[in-house]
Amino acid sequence: MKTQVNKIKADLQHFCGTEMVFKIPLIGTRLTDGLKYLANEAECFWLIKDASVIAKSLSHRSEFITINFKRLPEKEQFEKQCEAIINYSDGNGTIFETHRYSVTDFPLDELRLFFVDNTLVLPSEY
Repeated sequence: MKTQVNKIKADLQHFCGTEMVFKIPLIGTRLTDGLKYLANEAECFWLIKDASVIAKSLSHRSEFITINFKRLPEKEQFEKQCEAIINYSDGNGTIFETHRYSVTDFPLDELRLFFVDNTLVLPSEY
């Protein structure tokens, strides 16, 4: 598992801009090369879809939304009764929503995404 995490982290560093844009069926959100890679390698289509739907629902509050996934330390998991949280914010400290996940199979402990112009991107692709 650690090898997979290190490979994903290293590979994500190579995405700068995007050559292709992919669309999530039914939702219509666009994804960059980096997000498509992440969805395939980390098998986290659920995370991409959740982030897309929620960010899209918040787009009337801000044209630019940051999506911050964080796996909580064990002590905090016990206190908050969840394994991970995702904060949706404007990138300037204003949190619009926080979603809690009781269980997650996402291999990374942290991840930041941006949602702008109906497109999910990695920070390095913005």
